[in-house]
Amino acid sequence: MKVVKEVFGELNGEKVYSFTLENRNGMKVSCITLGCIITDVIVPDKNGKLENVVLGFDNVESYIKDSPYFGAVCGRVAGRISNGQFELDGQIYELPKNDANNHLHGGPEAFDKKLWDAQEINDIDAVGVEFSYVSKDGENGYPGNLSVRITYTLNEQNELSITYHATTDKKTIVNLTNHSYFNLSGDLKDDILSHKLQVKSSEILELNANVVPTGKFMNVTNTPFDFNTGKKIEEAISSTHEQIQLVGQGVDHPFLLDDHQNEEIVLIDEKSGRKLIVETDQQSVVIYTSNMLEEPFDIRGTKARRYMGVCLETQGLPDSINHPQFSPCILDTGEEYKTSTTYRFNVLK
Repeated sequence: MKVVKEVFGELNGEKVYSFTLENRNGMKVSCITLGCIITDVIVPDKNGKLENVVLGFDNVESYIKDSPYFGAVCGRVAGRISNGQFELDGQIYELPKNDANNHLHGGPEAFDKKLWDAQEINDIDAVGVEFSYVSKDGENGYPGNLSVRITYTLNEQNELSITYHATTDKKTIVNLTNHSYFNLSGDLKDDILSHKLQVKSSEILELNANVVPTGKFMNVTNTPFDFNTGKKIEEAISSTHEQIQLVGQGVDHPFLLDDHQNEEIVLIDEKSGRKLIVETDQQSVVIYTSNMLEEPFDIRGTKARRYMGVCLETQGLPDSINHPQFSPCILDTGEEYKTSTTYRFNVLK
């Protein structure tokens, strides 16, 4: 196993570095110091052909100008915060609104646009990189100096593990995720409509017209959101269900996970034979089927269009700070935010 460090590009006169993690099976994971962005995940298909299974770009400029959070870490708080504000200990905090009347994925110039420090990891059974960044008190409206460490590690079992750590010197809110768009066909040969998805989840959060949780939990039984036994993504998004239509004829919803660290999320592309298993300690996964991906840009030579990838964003419940019935995303001094998610790649037998 090895780690290869290279210059990926420049941002405001500073070098952006790429780290490529490689195991003995030929699996490679490349990530950059801009936004902790995962640019490539190269894994074999059923015939052993190695191809990239995430959406991304080959230059810094495209990530700054065009990227809908491809492969990036979203924070301080992933997802939308309604009306761009929250109350903590009697104080109202106003956040910049970068999604209509909402605050989205930490705001403008958030974690996905920052240059992170990076340190290589070379262990006996894994290689990786540890990214670190200090978000200053008041950055994008959030209280407290937040010290963040994120590690990406790759082992010989074709497992990519992401671990998130954070501490603060003042009570604040934190909810981090990675926003990779997966497409197991390899090198964007097909869209993800024929991908089969299985999720151990009996409830989702209902969304309002602003794509923010209403506060209500919705049972998935007899709805297009029931992926418990596995089905093709196109079966869900072809539905006339109002929640499917609400987000642009697709899925962009938080699924509450009924199980953890037990193959709770499985994505399969039968044509290539690739299989992705996602295991996490997080409460939910936001599944986004790239319904809004219709921007006028290319993704490595392929025109961007809807349903080119599916995001599996493991995280706490979105907008939880504004819903007392949700588990809070509050981090206090003396506490540590710590969570992890593992992505295991293999092929169908």
